[in-house]
Amino acid sequence: MRSAARALPLIRRTLEWAEALAGRSRDAVRRLPPRVALFYLAALVVAILRRDRFTLASATRPEDLETLLAVADGSRSVCEVGTGTGWSALALALVDPQRRVVSLDIEPRPAQVYARLVPRSVRDRVKFVLTAGAEGTAHAPSVDFLFIDSSHELEETVATFEAWRPQLVAGAVVVFHDYGDPQYPGVAQAVEQLGLRGEVTGGVFVWRAP
Repeated sequence: MRSAARALPLIRRTLEWAEALAGRSRDAVRRLPPRVALFYLAALVVAILRRDRFTLASATRPEDLETLLAVADGSRSVCEVGTGTGWSALALALVDPQRRVVSLDIEPRPAQVYARLVPRSVRDRVKFVLTAGAEGTAHAPSVDFLFIDSSHELEETVATFEAWRPQLVAGAVVVFHDYGDPQYPGVAQAVEQLGLRGEVTGGVFVWRAP
């Protein structure tokens, strides 16, 4: 009886994870372009098989990825600050054969594992760099799309934006992820401190350079 009682929380958590992953799979098929949806589903399977808890917990949700891809439409030179799983960077390259993506992170991440799920022609246009976001400007002299999804801390988010501001071409788009999330108040605080005016779509804040 005691062993069964101890097992109940584990079973409950397993069922919750299974339900969440099933919901994410359905959202991916419903919201994302076919090539991206197929990649997303394959990446989920690999993450489950690898028991990659970091990836399963932190990968961009389909609804936010849908917004990201829509806002990035037409962009050719992209920088992502905060590689995480690498799924966002790879998805951005998948949808546009002319787009190049530089993705920065201060921690070694499993992005290369998931990069094997896309064709070489896509992988060759995505560059993963181990560096802080504010120090990565040398890897992309100019960008027309900047995705900030790193520590979510106020000071770091402000420093990242200020470092990349000179690299932004006219009309460039900057997206702040997890805007308005109570777990990450620093993102909204950074946008306010920077005095940016833009639009909120789902969990992202979008600002367009003049």
